[in-house]
Amino acid sequence: MPTLELIRRLKAVVGEPYVIHAPEDLLVYEYDGTIDRALPSIVVLPETAEQVAAVLRLGREAGLPITPRGAGTGLSGGAIPVGQGMVIALTRMKRILDVDASNRIAVVEPGVINLDISKAVAEHGLYYVPDPSSQKACSIGGNVAENSGGPHCLAYGVTTNHVVALEVALPDGELVWLGDPTGEEPGYDLRGVFIGSEGTLGIVTKVVVRLAPSPEAVRTLLAIFDEMDDASATVSAVVAGGIVPAAVEMMDRLGIQAVENSLKAGYPIDAAAVLLLEVDGLNETVAEQLAALVEICNRHHAREVRVAETAADRERLWAGRKGALGAFGAIAPNYYILDGVVPRSRLPEVLRRVGEIADGYGFPVANIFHAGDGNLHPCILFDGTIPGTADRVLAAGAEIMRLCVDVGGSLSGEHGIGIEKQDFMAWVFSEDDLAVMRRLRPAFSADDSFNPGKVFPGARGHHHGGDTGQRVMEQALAAGAYI
Repeated sequence: MPTLELIRRLKAVVGEPYVIHAPEDLLVYEYDGTIDRALPSIVVLPETAEQVAAVLRLGREAGLPITPRGAGTGLSGGAIPVGQGMVIALTRMKRILDVDASNRIAVVEPGVINLDISKAVAEHGLYYVPDPSSQKACSIGGNVAENSGGPHCLAYGVTTNHVVALEVALPDGELVWLGDPTGEEPGYDLRGVFIGSEGTLGIVTKVVVRLAPSPEAVRTLLAIFDEMDDASATVSAVVAGGIVPAAVEMMDRLGIQAVENSLKAGYPIDAAAVLLLEVDGLNETVAEQLAALVEICNRHHAREVRVAETAADRERLWAGRKGALGAFGAIAPNYYILDGVVPRSRLPEVLRRVGEIADGYGFPVANIFHAGDGNLHPCILFDGTIPGTADRVLAAGAEIMRLCVDVGGSLSGEHGIGIEKQDFMAWVFSEDDLAVMRRLRPAFSADDSFNPGKVFPGARGHHHGGDTGQRVMEQALAAGAYI
């Protein structure tokens, strides 16, 4: 627990309003977008990199576990303070410090909302590519921690491909730069090591992002299928045909119905699946690719292919995709979203098996995901007030993740490991692999008290299933948390 002296010293660094320790005020910092929750003992909101460094030194001196936190939109429990202790929340650090349009880079603080970067540089004909579905709410610091992706990362890559340098505060309070604004720093790629480290190696205090020119042309189409297998086969055929669209998103019948009933995006509710495809670039190239996509969709038995003719049409189609999670509330009070990756060629069988697993546990499941790179997001829909539900949800989720691994896939495409999947790491990595990963922490002056209980098997000390799963669920629902 923080002492009165520590509280006084923290207030001297960041200001009295930005040190939170009253139990009722701490509640909003005990969960993110997952089922788990843990109450911190104190929350500190610094405004500058120097304040972050000073707070880290005070926390280490006091022997408190420390958990970094961004916007709280994470989906693997990375910002949950498993060891209680101190949460360092970066939401006050929301300035865009510099835009260098000539070199196509911008320097931003970690609390800047993802979409605000593109808004700020639009006047220069530029934008920031990675676009998680939560881009109106998620922060760039959290995107760096999880190496976030998004629908438009198929052709352009994820966060690590669009961040050229970072200023980070190491757990001992030292401020260092990793990478170089030119993107060409010699030596070990410590920038790349840090991105995707899920807040276990330090805290991002500044991010130099790479900006891209807004494309000359953008065309979006909706392909409608009466069979899920036909939609899946179309995805493989598109990539095999040498076309790499900016985005290839898939939605199944339950997802379509939820979205259409709520958002009126123009999706046919009787379809088994839809594909949302987008190509961008030069006018001539886009025209050729659009024609090729339409031909491939028709060849694979698309019932209909609709091409968005106006910007408003395109916006409506994308509003349906990016607003899908909120639309599930009309079907069930809670959802549990998964994040696995499978080879595109295995999509048909994996999607069938996902449905069978969910049926076996008595849950409906909606699939809305990044089909182009095989990044699945099955959403298990349920009512958490029913006793025993949490345990069954977690068990179903574990079976689906095991399926992804067994077909040659991976545990995460963009949400990270965090608490949610730490016990699954041994399915993919040997003990020697994990031992090498653990050796990174001391190299960055981090120990097991810095964002404790994350990523590695057994790091938390117990699994979140069993009685814990139901207890956590009931507490979350009582507090009005969404999952």
